[in-house]
Amino acid sequence: MSAKPIPGRTTAAVEGDAVVLLIGMRVNHFWAVHQWVPVGLAMLRMLRELSKDRSHGHLGHVLLTASPRTYYVVQYWESKEKLYAYAHSPDMFHHRAWAILNRKERRGGMRGHVGLWHETYIAPEGCYESIYADMPPFGLAAATGVLPIESRGRRAKDRLAHRSQARTDSNIRGMY
Repeated sequence: MSAKPIPGRTTAAVEGDAVVLLIGMRVNHFWAVHQWVPVGLAMLRMLRELSKDRSHGHLGHVLLTASPRTYYVVQYWESKEKLYAYAHSPDMFHHRAWAILNRKERRGGMRGHVGLWHETYIAPEGCYESIYADMPPFGLAAATGVLPIESRGRRAKDRLAHRSQARTDSNIRGMY
C-alpha cells in the first residue's frame, strides 16, 4: 500500500547535518546466482535489523534499481558516528556479513561475479535543502518527517539558510 500524497509543497524536517549512505551491488554475471543472491539477501537482512531498532541511528532508506544489473539503497543516518558504530559492531549482522565476504574473497570465491560499492556523504546543516510537491513522504522527508515549505522558506536559498534551534543556541552560547 502506498502513502497518500501531501497536497502542496513540503520539505524535510531534518535538523543538523544530513548523513547519506549509498550502498549497492552490481551483478556482473547473471548466471552466478549463488554469488549475488546471498549479497542481496544480506543487505535486506541488515535493513530489517536496522528498522527494528532505531537506536542504531538509521533513520530510513529507499531501495532503488539503477539498471537490471545494479541495485542500491539510499540510507539516511542520524550521525556519522552512529553509522560507523553500526558498521563496526561485532553484535550486528553487517560485521558478520563482511567477515563472510572477506573469507570468500581470500578463497577466490567471488571471482568478479558481483561488485559491491558504497559512498558516504555528510552534508553540514545549511548545505542541503529539499522540496516535495504533491508527494507522499519520500527520501529524506520519509526518514526525518515532513514540514510545510513555509516553515523553512519558499525559496531554496531560504531553506539552505535554515539553522536548527540546537545549533543556534550553541552558537549564541559560544559568543558569550
